[in-house]
Amino acid sequence: MRTTGYVGMMGRRVAGVLLAGATMVAAVPASAQFFFKSKDLSGDVVTGAEPGIGQPLPGATPAELRAGVVWNMRAALNVAALQCQFEPTLLTVTNYNAILTDHKAELASSFDTLTKYFLRMAKTKRDGQMALDQFGTRTYSGFATVAAQYGFCTTAGRIGREALYASRGGFGDLALGRMRELRNSLTPWGEQQFPRAQIMPAALPRFDKACWKKDEFDTRKCGEPIVPIVYAAR
Repeated sequence: MRTTGYVGMMGRRVAGVLLAGATMVAAVPASAQFFFKSKDLSGDVVTGAEPGIGQPLPGATPAELRAGVVWNMRAALNVAALQCQFEPTLLTVTNYNAILTDHKAELASSFDTLTKYFLRMAKTKRDGQMALDQFGTRTYSGFATVAAQYGFCTTAGRIGREALYASRGGFGDLALGRMRELRNSLTPWGEQQFPRAQIMPAALPRFDKACWKKDEFDTRKCGEPIVPIVYAAR
Protein backbone atom coordinates (compact mmCIF):
# COMPACT_ATOMS: atom_id res chain seq x y z
CA MET A 1 0.00 0.00 0.00
CA ARG A 2 2.86 2.37 0.80
CA THR A 3 4.49 1.65 -2.55
CA THR A 4 1.23 2.27 -4.37
CA GLY A 5 0.74 5.56 -2.55
CA TYR A 6 4.28 6.64 -3.36
CA VAL A 7 3.86 5.83 -7.05
CA GLY A 8 0.55 7.73 -7.09
CA MET A 9 2.14 10.76 -5.49
CA MET A 10 5.05 10.71 -7.98
CA GLY A 11 2.61 10.37 -10.86
CA ARG A 12 0.75 13.46 -9.69
CA ARG A 13 4.01 15.39 -9.43
CA VAL A 14 5.09 14.36 -12.95
CA ALA A 15 1.67 15.29 -14.29
CA GLY A 16 1.96 18.68 -12.61
CA VAL A 17 5.37 19.31 -14.18
CA LEU A 18 4.12 18.30 -17.62
CA LEU A 19 1.07 20.53 -17.26
CA ALA A 20 3.24 23.49 -16.26
CA GLY A 21 5.53 22.86 -19.23
CA ALA A 22 2.58 22.64 -21.59
CA THR A 23 1.22 25.91 -20.23
CA MET A 24 4.54 27.66 -20.86
CA VAL A 25 4.73 26.33 -24.42
CA ALA A 26 1.11 27.30 -25.09
CA ALA A 27 1.87 30.85 -23.98
CA VAL A 28 4.31 31.24 -26.89
CA PRO A 29 2.58 31.67 -30.27
CA ALA A 30 3.70 29.13 -32.85
CA SER A 31 5.43 30.65 -35.86
CA ALA A 32 8.27 29.94 -38.22
CA GLN A 33 11.66 31.05 -36.95
CA PHE A 34 14.48 31.23 -39.48
CA PHE A 35 17.05 32.86 -37.20
CA PHE A 36 18.00 32.56 -33.54
CA LYS A 37 17.33 36.29 -33.34
CA SER A 38 15.60 38.27 -36.07
CA LYS A 39 16.18 41.94 -36.81
CA ASP A 40 13.78 44.35 -35.11
CA LEU A 41 11.94 45.74 -38.14
CA SER A 42 9.23 47.71 -36.34
CA GLY A 43 8.49 51.22 -37.56
CA ASP A 44 6.25 54.22 -37.04
CA VAL A 45 2.66 54.53 -38.15
CA VAL A 46 2.42 56.00 -41.66
CA THR A 47 -0.13 58.09 -43.51
CA GLY A 48 0.81 56.99 -47.02
CA ALA A 49 2.47 60.27 -47.96
CA GLU A 50 5.93 59.15 -46.76
CA PRO A 51 8.53 58.30 -49.44
CA GLY A 52 9.24 54.61 -49.86
CA ILE A 53 5.88 53.42 -48.55
CA GLY A 54 4.35 52.80 -51.96
CA GLN A 55 3.79 54.32 -55.37
CA PRO A 56 3.44 58.10 -54.98
CA LEU A 57 -0.06 59.56 -55.20
CA PRO A 58 0.46 63.30 -55.80
CA GLY A 59 -2.51 65.44 -54.87
CA ALA A 60 -4.23 62.61 -53.01
CA THR A 61 -6.56 63.28 -50.09
CA PRO A 62 -6.00 61.58 -46.72
CA ALA A 63 -8.71 59.05 -47.61
CA GLU A 64 -7.01 58.28 -50.93
CA LEU A 65 -3.61 57.93 -49.24
CA ARG A 66 -5.14 55.49 -46.74
CA ALA A 67 -6.66 53.52 -49.61
CA GLY A 68 -3.23 53.35 -51.22
CA VAL A 69 -1.69 51.87 -48.08
CA VAL A 70 -4.54 49.39 -47.77
CA TRP A 71 -3.95 48.24 -51.33
CA ASN A 72 -0.22 48.01 -50.70
CA MET A 73 -0.88 45.75 -47.71
CA ARG A 74 -3.25 43.59 -49.71
CA ALA A 75 -0.67 43.29 -52.50
CA ALA A 76 2.09 42.40 -50.02
CA LEU A 77 0.03 39.64 -48.41
CA ASN A 78 -0.87 38.35 -51.86
CA VAL A 79 2.81 38.21 -52.84
CA ALA A 80 3.56 36.45 -49.54
CA ALA A 81 0.85 33.87 -50.27
CA LEU A 82 2.66 33.05 -53.52
CA GLN A 83 6.26 33.47 -52.43
CA CYS A 84 6.27 32.00 -48.91
CA GLN A 85 4.70 28.60 -49.49
CA PHE A 86 8.09 26.98 -48.84
CA GLU A 87 7.24 27.39 -45.11
CA PRO A 88 3.68 26.03 -44.62
CA THR A 89 3.53 26.97 -40.92
CA LEU A 90 3.35 30.64 -41.90
CA LEU A 91 -0.15 29.95 -43.27
CA THR A 92 0.26 32.78 -45.78
CA VAL A 93 -2.17 31.22 -48.27
CA THR A 94 -5.03 30.32 -45.92
CA ASN A 95 -4.68 33.58 -43.99
CA TYR A 96 -4.72 35.65 -47.17
CA ASN A 97 -7.84 33.90 -48.44
CA ALA A 98 -9.55 34.47 -45.09
CA ILE A 99 -8.56 38.17 -45.15
CA LEU A 100 -10.18 38.60 -48.55
CA THR A 101 -13.42 37.31 -47.04
CA ASP A 102 -13.27 39.04 -43.64
CA HIS A 103 -12.29 42.45 -45.03
CA LYS A 104 -14.05 42.23 -48.38
CA ALA A 105 -16.05 45.44 -47.94
CA GLU A 106 -13.09 47.57 -46.84
CA LEU A 107 -10.86 46.25 -49.63
CA ALA A 108 -13.57 46.96 -52.21
CA SER A 109 -14.09 50.47 -50.84
CA SER A 110 -10.34 51.17 -50.97
CA PHE A 111 -10.15 50.02 -54.57
CA ASP A 112 -13.09 52.26 -55.51
CA THR A 113 -11.38 55.20 -53.81
CA LEU A 114 -8.17 54.57 -55.75
CA THR A 115 -10.09 54.22 -59.01
CA LYS A 116 -11.77 57.59 -58.47
CA TYR A 117 -8.39 59.16 -57.63
CA PHE A 118 -6.79 58.06 -60.89
CA LEU A 119 -9.85 59.08 -62.89
CA ARG A 120 -9.82 62.47 -61.18
CA MET A 121 -6.14 63.04 -61.90
CA ALA A 122 -6.23 61.85 -65.53
CA LYS A 123 -7.32 63.78 -68.61
CA THR A 124 -9.43 60.91 -69.91
CA LYS A 125 -11.10 57.84 -68.48
CA ARG A 126 -8.76 55.66 -70.51
CA ASP A 127 -5.69 57.43 -69.11
CA GLY A 128 -7.06 57.00 -65.60
CA GLN A 129 -7.57 53.26 -66.11
CA MET A 130 -4.05 52.88 -67.50
CA ALA A 131 -2.61 54.76 -64.52
CA LEU A 132 -4.57 52.51 -62.14
CA ASP A 133 -3.28 49.39 -63.91
CA GLN A 134 0.31 50.67 -63.72
CA PHE A 135 -0.15 51.46 -60.04
CA GLY A 136 -1.30 47.90 -59.37
CA THR A 137 1.53 46.29 -61.35
CA ARG A 138 4.24 48.40 -59.72
CA THR A 139 2.75 47.89 -56.27
CA TYR A 140 2.82 44.11 -56.58
CA SER A 141 6.31 43.99 -58.09
CA GLY A 142 7.57 46.24 -55.30
CA PHE A 143 7.19 43.40 -52.80
CA ALA A 144 9.11 40.79 -54.79
CA THR A 145 12.32 39.82 -53.00
CA VAL A 146 14.87 37.02 -53.00
CA ALA A 147 17.68 38.07 -50.68
CA ALA A 148 15.26 39.22 -47.95
CA GLN A 149 12.76 36.39 -48.39
CA TYR A 150 13.05 35.04 -44.83
CA GLY A 151 12.48 38.42 -43.22
CA PHE A 152 9.66 39.35 -45.56
CA CYS A 153 7.86 36.04 -45.17
CA THR A 154 8.16 36.07 -41.39
CA THR A 155 6.84 39.64 -41.18
CA ALA A 156 4.04 39.08 -43.67
CA GLY A 157 3.06 35.91 -41.80
CA ARG A 158 2.73 37.81 -38.52
CA ILE A 159 0.78 40.66 -40.09
CA GLY A 160 -1.53 38.27 -41.92
CA ARG A 161 -2.32 36.45 -38.69
CA GLU A 162 -3.02 39.76 -36.94
CA ALA A 163 -5.30 40.83 -39.79
CA LEU A 164 -7.51 37.82 -39.10
CA TYR A 165 -8.29 39.25 -35.66
CA ALA A 166 -8.73 42.84 -36.84
CA SER A 167 -12.31 44.05 -36.63
CA ARG A 168 -14.17 44.69 -39.85
CA GLY A 169 -13.25 48.15 -41.00
CA GLY A 170 -9.96 47.96 -39.09
CA PHE A 171 -7.75 46.56 -41.85
CA GLY A 172 -6.73 50.09 -42.84
CA ASP A 173 -5.56 50.89 -39.31
CA LEU A 174 -3.50 47.69 -39.33
CA ALA A 175 -2.01 48.60 -42.71
CA LEU A 176 -1.02 52.09 -41.54
CA GLY A 177 0.51 50.69 -38.37
CA ARG A 178 2.51 47.86 -39.95
CA MET A 179 3.42 49.05 -43.45
CA ARG A 180 6.74 50.56 -42.37
CA GLU A 181 7.69 47.26 -40.74
CA LEU A 182 6.74 45.37 -43.88
CA ARG A 183 8.82 47.69 -46.04
CA ASN A 184 11.75 47.31 -43.67
CA SER A 185 11.54 43.54 -44.11
CA LEU A 186 12.47 43.90 -47.79
CA THR A 187 16.05 44.69 -46.74
CA PRO A 188 18.07 41.52 -45.98
CA TRP A 189 19.40 41.43 -42.43
CA GLY A 190 20.07 37.80 -41.51
CA GLU A 191 21.09 36.41 -38.13
CA GLN A 192 21.33 39.01 -35.33
CA GLN A 193 22.28 36.81 -32.39
CA PHE A 194 25.68 35.72 -33.62
CA PRO A 195 28.15 37.78 -35.66
CA ARG A 196 28.79 36.56 -39.14
CA ALA A 197 31.87 34.34 -39.33
CA GLN A 198 34.89 35.85 -41.04
CA ILE A 199 35.85 34.18 -44.30
CA MET A 200 39.52 33.31 -44.15
CA PRO A 201 41.46 33.03 -47.41
CA ALA A 202 42.61 29.56 -48.36
CA ALA A 203 46.30 29.03 -49.12
CA LEU A 204 47.07 26.97 -52.20
CA PRO A 205 50.29 26.27 -54.09
CA ARG A 206 50.72 27.73 -57.54
CA PHE A 207 50.28 25.16 -60.25
CA ASP A 208 51.64 27.17 -63.16
CA LYS A 209 53.61 24.78 -65.33
CA ALA A 210 56.33 27.37 -65.94
CA CYS A 211 56.97 27.62 -62.17
CA TRP A 212 58.02 24.01 -61.73
CA LYS A 213 61.17 22.12 -62.60
CA LYS A 214 60.26 18.49 -62.12
CA ASP A 215 59.15 18.42 -58.47
CA GLU A 216 60.76 21.70 -57.36
CA PHE A 217 59.13 25.12 -57.37
CA ASP A 218 61.15 27.91 -58.99
CA THR A 219 60.96 30.77 -56.46
CA ARG A 220 63.27 33.01 -58.50
CA LYS A 221 60.91 32.87 -61.43
CA CYS A 222 57.51 32.79 -59.69
CA GLY A 223 58.06 34.11 -56.16
CA GLU A 224 56.31 32.52 -53.20
CA PRO A 225 54.92 29.03 -53.87
CA ILE A 226 51.88 29.50 -51.58
CA VAL A 227 49.36 32.22 -52.45
CA PRO A 228 46.07 33.11 -50.69
CA ILE A 229 42.87 32.41 -52.60
CA VAL A 230 39.62 34.04 -51.46
CA TYR A 231 36.42 32.25 -52.38
CA ALA A 232 33.08 33.95 -52.81
CA ALA A 233 30.86 33.56 -49.75
CA ARG A 234 27.39 32.08 -49.92
